Amino acid sequence: MKGTIVGVDIAKNVMQVHWVDPDSGEIVNKPLKRAAFLEYFANRRPCLVGMESCGGSQHWARRLIEMGHQVKLMPARFVKAFVTGNKNDSADARAIWMATQMPSKEVAVKTEAQQAILALHRMRQQLVKFRTMQINSLRGLLTEYGEVMRTGRPALDRAIAGVLERLSGRLPTILIDTLREQWNGLNTLDQQIAKIEHRLQVWMKEDEAAKAIAAIPGVGLLTATAAVATMGHAKSFRSGREFSAWLGLVPGQTGSGGKIELLGISKRGDTYLRTLLIHGARSVIFHAKESGAWIEQLQKRRPLNVVVVALANKMARTIWAILAHQKPYEKGYVSVRPIQTVSVLR
Repeated sequence: MKGTIVGVDIAKNVMQVHWVDPDSGEIVNKPLKRAAFLEYFANRRPCLVGMESCGGSQHWARRLIEMGHQVKLMPARFVKAFVTGNKNDSADARAIWMATQMPSKEVAVKTEAQQAILALHRMRQQLVKFRTMQINSLRGLLTEYGEVMRTGRPALDRAIAGVLERLSGRLPTILIDTLREQWNGLNTLDQQIAKIEHRLQVWMKEDEAAKAIAAIPGVGLLTATAAVATMGHAKSFRSGREFSAWLGLVPGQTGSGGKIELLGISKRGDTYLRTLLIHGARSVIFHAKESGAWIEQLQKRRPLNVVVVALANKMARTIWAILAHQKPYEKGYVSVRPIQTVSVLR
């Protein structure tokens, strides 16, 4: 069974496996109960297991790697192209088996520690979303009674106390008390978000890779911890450009007659990390005392958003270079290609 490729369609309770016996040519496509899944692979020789990157795939990938198998995680978008006929578990497992044999960029298998950091990021992101929804809801409800406030949390905190006091004589007490409770609930969300950020800060102090890339201008606590946890292993990317393209920050190109025109970025890959990098780049451009000659020259030729994305692209490449080569960040470093000497025979 050496060298066998197995496609696995994972689910909550029943897994579907598809593989072809290299000796007899028999096609095997059968379901496995969750409890018997690992036992099935424990009795096999090491093989290549292909799976879609989805909920639970990281857990199963780690367990299979511990058994000596090789695992290839693939984006669902890539696997979808190989689905033929009606979509079901059997067809999905066959499509995954076919996709495993095609060259593609794999999704990194992360450690449990890296996934824990990403879980903290997801919970923080959800709390920030709830807080924004709460603020917008309060502003919208008070607008119905003629009280219009400026956008933003500081404007809400400055105005809402006076607004509730003015409305207390017109509206029922049950509504005023509920609005005040919702406003006070924002402080609870602030405390929960601050606790998560503190835990991320503690982890970053113990992680050398996160501390190294945090020295890059525009890379703060959130970007540094998310980049290390999302990337997995830096060596899984051949270059900084490939990492940047994986994040969707590399623009397309078109042109003829020797003239190249840059198009928009692909916006594929991890949306969360790409957003953090773009926000960090925007912060550098607006708040840095010395943004650099490269950025200043680019601002003269390109629109602001194009400059921001270009800087985010550069930041992503720098992150990869630091993690791949394990070197500290050097301010003002310029990559210079070695001069090629040409010998002339006389």
